[in-house]
Amino acid sequence: MHISILKRTAGLLTWINSCTTTPDSCTETVKLNDGNEIPYVALGCWKSSPEDTYNAVLTAIKSGYKHIDTAHVYQNEESVGKAIKDSGVPREELFITTKLWCTNHRDPLTALNGSLKRLGLDYVDLFLVHWPVPLKKPTSDADEQFFVMRKDDPTKFDNDFDWDFVKTWELVQKLPISKCKSVGVSNMSVTNLKTLLNAPSTTKVPACNQVEMHPYLPQHALLEFCQENGIQVQAYSPLGSTGSPLLKDETILELSKELGISPATLVISWAVNRKVVVLPKSVTPSRIESNLSIVQLPDDVMEKISLIYKTHPQRLLCRDWGVPVFNDEIET
Repeated sequence: MHISILKRTAGLLTWINSCTTTPDSCTETVKLNDGNEIPYVALGCWKSSPEDTYNAVLTAIKSGYKHIDTAHVYQNEESVGKAIKDSGVPREELFITTKLWCTNHRDPLTALNGSLKRLGLDYVDLFLVHWPVPLKKPTSDADEQFFVMRKDDPTKFDNDFDWDFVKTWELVQKLPISKCKSVGVSNMSVTNLKTLLNAPSTTKVPACNQVEMHPYLPQHALLEFCQENGIQVQAYSPLGSTGSPLLKDETILELSKELGISPATLVISWAVNRKVVVLPKSVTPSRIESNLSIVQLPDDVMEKISLIYKTHPQRLLCRDWGVPVFNDEIET
């Protein structure tokens, strides 16, 4: 069944009128195209050790978070599951996301079952295709290899060129709802999304597209395209990731001082004001708690933040995957 790209009016700088400055804003949800609801603020678990992950997730849930984001490749699904169990919060009150890794594109059901086993859960709320990059499986199962490299050139990934993300999505969209309530993609450009949506085998529009997004990489065009086509955008590295100068940016510091809020609260609020689900990562309890606060930002503040990239454009994750990933002509 061919899916034509939907056309709906969508502004680049839209925001949520119901956001407040109270911690309750972390439970604010948005409805996905399949009818399920996803909380706007999540705890991201990328680059967190198993021990740090357990403590961070437990702190987050006890602080009021309802949304936890992990992935097979993060190698901390077990810790996420243990923290969920130990939190005492009923499973149905939480929204859990995990992801399909590149070496498992040909068999997403087995990969999903593996994640569920590691998490100790019967289902996840969202299962994402982590990258539109099929990689060959390692020849040895002794130690799980996530980044399989070519034998003739160990500097390059061993791509599975006989497969592609369209074939992967054909299988993912058929996964049982009893095991994953919603399915989506991650790190997808407008170019690749158009390819996916126009593929004859595509019968289901991805519920979400999780991408790198922050004031240095606002991705206005991608956000507009996704909003026009009913795909909820999620922002990873919303604070610019480890070592980023974003939170020390002159404009960010000036605006946060003017509004009397922290730079992190300003940047997270900017994302949510754009109707973007945000995934700030932290292992520090005080920061985990403070990341819950969302404030309504004035139009002029939104515009100033949204224009920072013109003088400070920066993509933090830009590795060469061996296939087209960041392939839009213009990234804004």
